[in-house]
Parts: sequence; structure tokens; C-alpha cells
Amino acid sequence: MAKHLVIVESPAKSKTIQKFLGKDYQVKACMGHVRDLPKTKMGIDIENHFQPTYLPISAKTSLIKELSMDAQKATKVFLATDLDREGEAIAWHLAETLHIPKKKIARVIFNEITASSIRAAFDSPLEIQMNKVDAQQARRVLDRIVGYELSPLLWQKFTRGLSAGRVQSVAVKLIVDKEKEIQAFKTEEYWRIIAQLCPQKRKEDTIEAELKKHKQEKIKIPEEKSAKKILQDLEKETFIIQEISQKEKLEKPLPPFATSQLQQQASIQLGFSAKHTMSIAQQLYEGLELGQEGPIGLITYMRTDSFHISQEALTECRDFISKNFAPDFLPKNQQLYTNKKAQGAHEAIRPSSAFRTPDSIKSFLSKDQYKLYKLIWERFVASQMTPARISTTSISIEAGEYTFEAKGKQLLFPGYQILMPKSAEGDVLLPKLQEKEKMDLLHLKPSQHFTQPPPRYSEATLVKALETKGIGRPSTYAPIISTIQERGYVKIENRAFYATELGMKVTDQLAIFFPKIMDTAFTSEMENKLDEIEENKIVWEAPVGEFYQFFSANLKEAYQNMQSIKQNPEVSPYFCDLCQSPLIYKYNKQGKFLGCSGYPKCKYAVSIDSTGKPLKPEQTEYKCEKCGKPMILKNGKSGKFLGCSGYPECKNAIPANSEGKPLVPEATEEKCTLCGSPMLKKWGPHGPFLSCLRYPECEGRRSLRQSQKEDMSKFIQAKCEKCGKPMTIRKGKRGAFLGCSGYPHCKNIQKFTLDALVFPEGFAIPKCPQCGKDLMLKYSSKGIFWGCPGYPQCNHTSPWEF
Repeated sequence: MAKHLVIVESPAKSKTIQKFLGKDYQVKACMGHVRDLPKTKMGIDIENHFQPTYLPISAKTSLIKELSMDAQKATKVFLATDLDREGEAIAWHLAETLHIPKKKIARVIFNEITASSIRAAFDSPLEIQMNKVDAQQARRVLDRIVGYELSPLLWQKFTRGLSAGRVQSVAVKLIVDKEKEIQAFKTEEYWRIIAQLCPQKRKEDTIEAELKKHKQEKIKIPEEKSAKKILQDLEKETFIIQEISQKEKLEKPLPPFATSQLQQQASIQLGFSAKHTMSIAQQLYEGLELGQEGPIGLITYMRTDSFHISQEALTECRDFISKNFAPDFLPKNQQLYTNKKAQGAHEAIRPSSAFRTPDSIKSFLSKDQYKLYKLIWERFVASQMTPARISTTSISIEAGEYTFEAKGKQLLFPGYQILMPKSAEGDVLLPKLQEKEKMDLLHLKPSQHFTQPPPRYSEATLVKALETKGIGRPSTYAPIISTIQERGYVKIENRAFYATELGMKVTDQLAIFFPKIMDTAFTSEMENKLDEIEENKIVWEAPVGEFYQFFSANLKEAYQNMQSIKQNPEVSPYFCDLCQSPLIYKYNKQGKFLGCSGYPKCKYAVSIDSTGKPLKPEQTEYKCEKCGKPMILKNGKSGKFLGCSGYPECKNAIPANSEGKPLVPEATEEKCTLCGSPMLKKWGPHGPFLSCLRYPECEGRRSLRQSQKEDMSKFIQAKCEKCGKPMTIRKGKRGAFLGCSGYPHCKNIQKFTLDALVFPEGFAIPKCPQCGKDLMLKYSSKGIFWGCPGYPQCNHTSPWEF
């Protein structure tokens, strides 16, 4: 029987650690936090120094009981949760909830899940660091106060279901400010002139040079008229090389990844969301089955802002480079990187062994695991290689009062780029030329251009902005980005963030009445105070008290004076089709729409287009088979359908195809299994099905669509962290989830998210038949479907079909 109990967060982590510890240790997973603030009330005693009330999580009652019994039997209880604030808080909550005597508790932390790191951690156990716990608790209390007290204000002033967050609202403001900047941008015309030149009698050495100066001043060509005048001037001039400048520079490798840089590059190079990146990184950190080696942690801890690398890892990396590359690729000294803003003594994200190359373990990884591991491995190994040597050439060519410039670039020695090659597109190798040499003009190419508005935030650039402005920390970037999308304040189209009208209105009002909360500098300062709590410089109640003092005053004023869109809605020039009352503009998480002013007596509502006009149903040539009235084309949750114009008196509806034509029943050769009558092919909300010809006398029916879980299984590459078998999609009372294919021998389950679906390269994303945009996968309690990103202006949906 095991003498010691080890508690970690996840089953994957427990399996990997169990391998290194042996039979004297029993490793159990607590599945994250075991207690939290109550769901039905704020749980913060404002009058008693903001003391929180924690309750055991009801869904974990049996797990808590099991862990408590194991802890009582164990000689020692090792709390091996993650090494950041959240992990420290989980360890503390475990100790308190399980009522473990302090003498039996040992806190162990490690940066990577390898044999040497685990042994070192268990040889030198620590105590729970309450300063880290206090820092996490302060953040939790602050966020709870803002969320619990600010959200009801938004329900009263805007619409029910909205919410606000201390950090998330600031992130939304960044996107809203960018939206306003883009809307205010005024496009300006400008022209460029490129000259094709060659040395006299040497046409094979043609170069291109761009006009840069006039009378030694930077030139600006605002319109075509000015461009034509310059072209006339240049036709008369002699082109002479005035100066040739050649420089050789060293391009150093970048440091290994910290969290924000990993999220940015995974977004840019792999197209991963921040959430998906962290999910895959978690799998690589906690350990994956590598055949006979068993479970191995492949990377170091993935939530860090440090570039520091341990001496052991540096030595191994240099050893790998010396054995696999020529001597010129290994610098004489170790490459050391620092980040002045880094908190704590964490390491950068790196592979647990440089000798574990991506290709050597590719067969054990899913496609996304391999891609992310390769990105991390290459960045780390490259960081310890020599710089690339690059030669740059700049040629200045004069033509009377005008000056042209030509630039060339040549890679002399690749250095680290042998591992991370850069695109040579745009690099020009210039021929050998001499100063004062005359050039023949072959052609002048004028071209019209227009200034572009500032680019929208992508996930990569938003993460960079959050880091630069000090908003959040490595562990919070991905949750921030996920949360702001879920709240309906922003949307993503073509991987760029757009602020919704609701997001802009809510943000503007919050900025007026809560200026400090919406100020990036103040939010950054609050993050610094949380760091000071962790460093034992201040007690956690102090910054929380200071915050609540002005927040409560702002809240009181907002309730009294904030503009209420809900109580004073914008009245439209349109009228209700059912009761003829005026229609008013309303908001929900999906956006702006028109609703009847007679609500709740009349619940009529209609979507609107981008100009605010109602999207009226289209009348068709078809007649209702029940009452004879015209059928109108409508859009519903399951796509287009024909509905009777006599609604609500007549509720007849017929599914329609993408062209608006009715899907009429079709005869088949199938026979009803109940009565033997022929079966008809029909269409319903969930796709095509077979129905008995004698319906409703006979209710025989059968689905024709392959079940969604079978259809999706080929796109799920996740493997069970307990036994290594593939995970499959399953459906339960609360919707879809991932279950191990080894069931019932292995009963492991995972939460299902759209990130679990991995499409093959070249997979064709279907396009919206109404507006032409690429459809995006969405998930509801009824399953997965294709939805238009232009919603609510375009509400097309299509069932999952491949």
C-alpha cells in the first residue's frame, strides 16, 4: 500500500508523475479547484475586510470525499499543483477543504515533468506560499466585486444577460478604440514612381529604383497630375549613381518563447487561437505517451513571462547543436536572454530535452501537438545558435533634382536561420556597380496607391497589446480573449476583431462613469499591486479596499445618471406586422434587432440589415397546403424554410433549400419496418429522414444522415491521457463530450470544445450562400452546425454535412 499521497490537477499529469515516483506514492488528480466562491451570491464580506466565503464545488463532492479518505491514510500529502499563483491557491484550497494537518503537508513545485525535476522537487519540499495565495485571492475578489455589482447595472440600462469584467472590459475598450480610429480614418491618394535602369550597354544588370527625394527633401506625390509632371521632368534627365553603401550586419536569434510570444506566433504561423494554443501546450507539458518510454512531459511550464533557461538545459542544447550542425553554428559563449518585466523565477517555454526532436516523436503526437512542439523546439534550439550574417546594399541615384534609391540584400551565412529559414521574397541581389557610373533609363512605372486605415487587432496583436500595456498576466491572456468574444461585445471575421454596436455603446458608457476601471494605465497599476502582494510588500486587503472606495462611488452615480437604452430605446420608423405598434431598436448578445414596443403583450421581433432596416420575409409563389394563403421565405435556426403568411393562426412550415424552393417528399424503394408501406424521403430540422407513406396512421421513420458523432470522429485527434487510445465524440444529458474509445475498460472523459476538431490541410470551408463569407463552426445544445460570421445581419445556418 502507498505510504504517500500526491495530488495534482489533471489525470494526464498524475499518470506521468506516477511513473517517476514508484509504488510508495499514490498520485491522484483533483481536476482543478475543489472549492470556490458561491454561485448564487457574491460571497465577499465587504464590511469585514473583504473576506471571501469559499464553498466546496458541489460537482466534486464524491472526489473531495475520496481525496479526504486517502489523505487520512497517507503518511505525507504532497501538493504538486502548478507553480504559479493559481496552482498555489489550488494547493491551499486542497489543504483547507481536506482538513490536512499542517505537519503532513508538503508543497512541491517543478518546471517540467521529467525524472530529474520530479526527484529534485520531492527531495526539497516547501510550504504553501501564502503570499502567492493572497495575490490570487486579491485578483479573485476584485474580479468578483466588479462582475457581481457591475453586471446588474448593464441589465438595467441595456439588456439582460450582459456582463462586465475588471480586465476584460479594458480589452474590449482597446478594440472599440481601434474601431473608432478606423471609422475616423480618411483615405488619401498617393503615387509611387519606379525606374528600371541598367548600366550603359549592360541590360542584363537591370535594377529597379524608387523615387524618394526632390531637392534632397522627401517627396510626396499626391495625385496623377503631379506624377505626370515628374515623369516629364525625368525623361530629360541623366541617371548617375551618386553613392553605393554596403554594410554587413548580424541578425541575432530571438529568445525562447514566453507565453505571450508563443500565443502570438502560434496565431501567425499556425492559425491557432490563444485558447487552443494553451490547451495543446498543457497537453505537451503534462505528458504524452511515447511508446515504450511511457508518458513524458515534453515542454516546461507554459505560463511564464521569463526568458531564463536553466544551466542544465543550456548545456544539453549546446551539446545537441555541436553534434548535429557544423562548428560555425555554435557560438563560443552561451546565449543569455533577460526580460526586465518577468515575475518570479520561472523558465522560458522550452522542450524538456533538445535531443527529443519533433520528427523523432511525430508518430506519437496529434497534428496540432506536433505543430506546436515543433514551433517551441525550433525557437529554443535556434536561440542558442550563431547569428545570421547579412549583407545590405543601398544605391543612391541622382536624376537632376530627383533622387532614386535601390536596395539589395544577401544572406552570407545562415546561422540560426538554417533551423528557422526566413522567406527570401523581396530580397534583391544587386549587380556590381560603381559610383559616378551612368545608367540608362529603360522604363518609368508610375502607380496609384491609397493610404490604409490602421490594421484591426488579430489575436496575435491583441495579446501583444495586452502585454505591452501591462493588462493581465501570462495565465490570463487566453481567458481574456475567449471571454470578450462570448459576451457579444466583439466578433472575429477573417481572424480580425470587430467591435459590435452593443460593445461600443456599453464601452462608451462604462468609460464615462468608470474612468479608472477603463483606463489601461490604472489596470496595469493594479497588476503591479498584485505582484507586490506576491512579493510580500503589501497585504492583499489594502489595494482591494482602495479600489472599492472609488468603485462604489462610481457605481452609485452610474445607477442615477447612466443613459438607459432599455428604458429610452431608439424608436424606428417601422411598425409591427402583428399589432401595428411602433418597432424599437433593441440589443442582445447577438447584436441589434427590431422588437415590438408592445412587448411583453406582443413578442414580434425581426432581424435588421447593416442600415437598420428590417429584413422582411420574402413572399413566394407557393400556397399553403392547409389554408391556401401565400407562403413566405423565412430564416430559422436550422436554415431557410417556407412559413404560412397566415401565422400565427396557421403555423404550417416546410423546409426549403438554399434557393428558397420547398423540399417536397420524394418516393424511395425503402419499406417501413412497422407496416411494410413505402417510405418517403422528407426533411426536418435535423436533416433528411425516411417517413412512412401512411403517416400519421403509421409513425415509422428513420434518419438518413450519418450520426454527427460518427461524422465528426475523423476530425478528432485527441488521445486519452490515461490509456493513450483515441477519444471519440459522445452525447450526454448536457450535450457533447469526449469519451475514451477504450470504454468501459477506460472511463476517462473530457469536455468537448470546437478546438477538439482538427481539419486536414486543404479542407474546403463552405461559403455562405447568402453573403459569400466563409462559414464558421458553431456549437449549441443541439450539436454542431455551420453559421455565418455576418450574424445577425446574415443569419444563415447549415447542418454539419461532409
